[in-house]
Amino acid sequence: MEKVAVLMLVAVTVGLQGGTAPTSSPADVNGSDTPMMRQDISAATHEPNVGEMVLIPGGSFLMGDSFGEGWPEERPVHSVTLDPFYMGKYEVTNGRYCDFLNWANAQGLITVAEGVVCKARSRPTHHYCSTAMSNPYSQILYKGGSFSVRAKGERGMADDPVTCVSWYGAAAYCNWRSEQWGKQPCYDNQTLLPIEPLPNGVHLPTETQWEYAARGGLSGKRFPWGDVITHSQATYYSAKDYDYDRSPTRTFAPTWDDGIRPFTSPVGSFPANGYELHDMAGNVREWCNDWYLDSYYRSGPSKDPTGPSVGTARILRGGAWGESAFDARVARRNRDVPHLRYGNNGFRIAMNAE
Repeated sequence: MEKVAVLMLVAVTVGLQGGTAPTSSPADVNGSDTPMMRQDISAATHEPNVGEMVLIPGGSFLMGDSFGEGWPEERPVHSVTLDPFYMGKYEVTNGRYCDFLNWANAQGLITVAEGVVCKARSRPTHHYCSTAMSNPYSQILYKGGSFSVRAKGERGMADDPVTCVSWYGAAAYCNWRSEQWGKQPCYDNQTLLPIEPLPNGVHLPTETQWEYAARGGLSGKRFPWGDVITHSQATYYSAKDYDYDRSPTRTFAPTWDDGIRPFTSPVGSFPANGYELHDMAGNVREWCNDWYLDSYYRSGPSKDPTGPSVGTARILRGGAWGESAFDARVARRNRDVPHLRYGNNGFRIAMNAE
């Protein structure tokens, strides 16, 4: 099978994408755009499952690339069975992540050094996120001991997905939500590694949970809604390289391309899939709980798999605003080193059903 080079947000330099990810880069994660500043629009705290979480019914599905058009690690297609679980209806927003940072800052749980938010008294790899001071793609400001969301041009960014967040920063957010909702934390407070088996609290979705939820009850489809994609369905980088990319508009999504990167869209800007989940394709890549292993589909269990026990990179799913239709496919597997904070990486939350 001929593999067409895929347009991506960043040319990954850490060696993890080599051999399994394209290198062309329409959107540079270390760009020089500097948006204007605006006051944060804070998100209110909600109880779980009321508007924020959706119950995903348990069941079996065929996981993997049924078209034979992706990378080898997307195959073989295999049957997996999952128990019911809850999934975040939306990607976590800048506004909601600022709520977490201000709480953690008040508790003395984080520090800010050179514009990077870190776990207090932790090893250097426990970076949570970048602020606008260290990465212009971040929409989070830190000033006067407080975190807020800035504006991009004339548009408020509180409802756009958080970017420039590491896997550790996503895990720490999950523990915060667990505490808010009176649930058990799913990550060790010192190492931030997952507690096994996962307790009843908030966690990042497993890779299998993510793909099952993204498919929205459909079987063997390329995207959460069907087999073709346009800018009317997702925020991504459109190119003529793929016959399933039918968008009449090319390159970045024109509605959100204001000349100031990142070109994310507010969460929920597009119709939900069959499980009432938004943005399961495009906008930001989403961290999953699992370590990455290219051969895992050949060796993992068929019932509630949680990924390999060790690894060097964590799974990312869903494609992003600067990535192609190829990356927005529900079967696409991606990964990064967990402490990296790229401008195309975000997350959503999940929780096991009791």
